[in-house]
Amino acid sequence: MGETFIFLGILIFSAHVFSAIFSRKKIPDVLFLMLIGIVIGPLFSWVTPADFGVVGSVFASLTLVFILFESGTDTSIQNLRDSWKNLVQVAIPSFFLSVLLVGVLGYTLFGLELKAALLLGSILGGTSSAVVIPLVKQLPVSEENRTMLVLESAITDVFCIVSALAFIESYKYASVDVGGIIGKVVASFTLALMIGIAGGVVWSSILEKIRKIQNSMFLTPAFVFVLYGLSEAMGYSGAIAALAFGIVMGNTEYFEFSFLKKFKHNTMMRLESHEKSFFSEIVFILKTFFFVYIGLSIPFSDMQALLYGLLITVVLFVMRMLLTKFSVSNKSSNFDKTIISMMIPKGLAAAVLATLPEQAGIPGGETIKYITYSVVFLSILITSILILLNNKIGVKRLYNSLWGKRNQEENVLDIEEQRLDTDIFDIAKERQNTNKENTTETE
Repeated sequence: MGETFIFLGILIFSAHVFSAIFSRKKIPDVLFLMLIGIVIGPLFSWVTPADFGVVGSVFASLTLVFILFESGTDTSIQNLRDSWKNLVQVAIPSFFLSVLLVGVLGYTLFGLELKAALLLGSILGGTSSAVVIPLVKQLPVSEENRTMLVLESAITDVFCIVSALAFIESYKYASVDVGGIIGKVVASFTLALMIGIAGGVVWSSILEKIRKIQNSMFLTPAFVFVLYGLSEAMGYSGAIAALAFGIVMGNTEYFEFSFLKKFKHNTMMRLESHEKSFFSEIVFILKTFFFVYIGLSIPFSDMQALLYGLLITVVLFVMRMLLTKFSVSNKSSNFDKTIISMMIPKGLAAAVLATLPEQAGIPGGETIKYITYSVVFLSILITSILILLNNKIGVKRLYNSLWGKRNQEENVLDIEEQRLDTDIFDIAKERQNTNKENTTETE
């Protein structure tokens, strides 16, 4: 027992070290966490997913609720309005093409039925906020494209969650009436959305009074749990309720409905920065343990799942490169295009959603989970490698040849860079010759 607590403490310390490495070296911290999971799991078999039992599924659901809530609070309705053009050109086509391509692969090659294959595509359709956002903050990408990539990671998480939950929800109905199934799913989501919005309006209205209660910081997540459980108990989507609640709490100015003013006497309050920081810390801890859990769950004994994951990862990277070439504006620099084409890592939302099909008893649920875990690991690994190699001349030329025409500013920057490299080489050579002369004189 003592060794377990020592390991947990060291793991949390290590997670912060990995986060610091991420900010300096641009190597995603989640990659290190998954490697720890691989070491303690598949490599040495100290821990297995079976050791967690029922706790594993509960932990996944808990993590999902916090992800949805925080994603909602970070989703700005104003930013959505300002960047909708870029999102329409890149993010939305990337999501739907990913769903389609993965669905085709799953149905034709992996032996999944069509609905399960599309479910797999929905889970893997987005990009990881946990990887993308810290990376683009460290890279000299233009503000417009940086905003687009950040919003893409947040919005496609929502797309993944909504579409994956819709496919899972459709398995509850035995009828083959597609219209009836869609109607029931839409009704479930709509009512869950109403519960989440209503909960957000009520909670933001009484939040000022709630803050006066001692040790009240965790009451907001507790209320999210209540909304989630209430929606699930009523047969609706608790995940959508949690997401809607987060969006309301992050954008209260858009939910000041005039007809509600007669019923409430308090102003709707937004979450303060220290409250958001507290929730971010919770997500950080959950993320730490969950990515270790993913690492120890990667099926290295199942080479077929790994090969399927590698195939999906390669296909998605190629798709992303082609989409970037034909969709991103020519006003964007070649460097921006290169970074956009690399930013397709899968992350926490995909990993959490991957556990749901098996819990719901969907045929092929275990296959979906293992393939997803493989893609999460491989996509983050490849993204990390590409970012690290981005400044290498050979990699840069390869991507520049793909984008074609370069603008004048980039040509000037390349000339200056070549000059700088030449100057550095000349200085080094001069120092080397001086050292040789000094050595000769000494002798």
